[in-house]
Amino acid sequence: MNKQEIVIKIGGAAGFGIKVSGLILGKTLFNNGLYVFGYSEYPSLIRGGHNIYQLNVAQHSVISATKKIDILVALNQETVDLHKDELNKDGIIIYDNLELAAKDFKDINLVQVPLTKLAEQAGGVITKNIVALGVVMAVLGLDLKLFNREIENEFKDKGEKIVAMDKQAAKLGYEAALKYSLKVQSWQLVNREDDNNFILTANEAVAHGMIQAGCGFYSAYPMTPATSIMHVLASKQRNFGLVVHQTEDEISAIGVAIGAATTGVRSATGSSGGGFSLMVENVGFTGIAEIPLVIIESQRTAPASGMPTWTEQGDLKFVLSASHGEFPRIVLAPGDAEEAFYMIQESFNLAEKFQVPVIFLLDKLLSESDFILENLDINKIKINRGDLLTENELTRKENYQRYEINKSGVSKRALVGQVSGVHIINSDEHDESGYSTEQAEMRQAMMDKRFDKVKLIQSELPEPKLYGDKNAEITLVGWGSVKGAVIDAMNELKIKNDELKINFLHITHLWPFPSKRVKAILEGAKNLLLVENNKTGQLADLIRQETGIEIKNRFLKYDGRPFFREEVIKEIKKYI
Repeated sequence: MNKQEIVIKIGGAAGFGIKVSGLILGKTLFNNGLYVFGYSEYPSLIRGGHNIYQLNVAQHSVISATKKIDILVALNQETVDLHKDELNKDGIIIYDNLELAAKDFKDINLVQVPLTKLAEQAGGVITKNIVALGVVMAVLGLDLKLFNREIENEFKDKGEKIVAMDKQAAKLGYEAALKYSLKVQSWQLVNREDDNNFILTANEAVAHGMIQAGCGFYSAYPMTPATSIMHVLASKQRNFGLVVHQTEDEISAIGVAIGAATTGVRSATGSSGGGFSLMVENVGFTGIAEIPLVIIESQRTAPASGMPTWTEQGDLKFVLSASHGEFPRIVLAPGDAEEAFYMIQESFNLAEKFQVPVIFLLDKLLSESDFILENLDINKIKINRGDLLTENELTRKENYQRYEINKSGVSKRALVGQVSGVHIINSDEHDESGYSTEQAEMRQAMMDKRFDKVKLIQSELPEPKLYGDKNAEITLVGWGSVKGAVIDAMNELKIKNDELKINFLHITHLWPFPSKRVKAILEGAKNLLLVENNKTGQLADLIRQETGIEIKNRFLKYDGRPFFREEVIKEIKKYI
């Protein structure tokens, strides 16, 4: 096969360990110097249904999924029926006891291995997925010892018997595949020994970033695809002095997070769009009471229940104006797991420094895909808690006013429990001391005070990053998770034609909107193409609102699936 990139898809019924086995394979390849990107699909069923896990594998960086694949591991007939047309020429189907006629699979290698029989021989049919991956290791031309190391890491907590059984299952699959002589690639392997290299989903990266940022309280009600943030934090709370609280609903989740934040604990809550909808009234409370809070919103296909386990970027306009009335907020949206790790730390700093809610936008693709994070710098983001008053500073003040009006709009903050900093936290409009007021001049003064923060926030937010050539024939524009497909598409096109001039404006800090930088780049662009995972082009509307620039060419996708790399390449070619 000898390709720059090999794509492996594992498919079968829920319960066969599709994702866990695929991730073990991904970690095996990653720990030996290869680059991988893991993407999963599963239906929104309590039990059952068709599951897939796809690995894009290369010796260069890869951060997106492709539609076409090279190896299909079919643990049932449905996998073949659904995905056979995705195979590239000379692709491989690994299967067991299925009726596949060679005449129906022209230019496809059929590798029939008695997966179930070998699994039973190894110790149990539950190891069928591991047998299949033993076959894949042989087809990839890799030493099975590399895979065995990951089996030990993954299952050591289950005891030596389970580890031995899985190793035997992999061995039997590996040996059964050798007779086919289908080595697809010659890999240059390098052992990754650096402790600062990881393979993580964006949710996992967010959880680790929250711990690094000193988050002390996280509350949530389980809702796909945000739930695993709570799982990771809960597993580590005893080691890091962190309280994780699963509430009865999302209204309670944001309520208790607000309560924790008033005591000075760095606090956050999280959900998907439906759960965030329930939080909206309290988002307004954080705005008027100037309570620093980080709110994570992982988008899924909507509205209503929509398609709970699929992806979309449909909530941008919603979070920009969520809650009644007007108040400053910050909206951030990372494009991959590495950005998520650093930007969630930044979110806590921004929330406390400017005493505003920070909404952190993910989506299902980011939350549940596996990314490589290299050379993480855990000291890159320094903790900044803003204008917190000490007890000594409060003692020297004759009359502490929590909402004191000043030029910056950011008042000195005392915490609940500080004797000399007693104050009122009020959901009504209030005066400088926090007492309710309906006096016209004070209302206007308080609104002006809160919005005085915006210019200061804008001055501190980083500008959006422009990837690629400065003088490009086409400029792509996007936010959030479209980054992976766009960057990989650009790289692939450049490999084929180095003279091609193309760039990509990726906006991560969405509000306050970086109008000057965006306008400067887009005004100088020859051709503009928006890439966005929703029906209406919400970012394009925001750009028009803030800069006056209309992006007419819009590549939109809203079927619940992410952009696959080939789709972006095909669209770009229309303009070059």
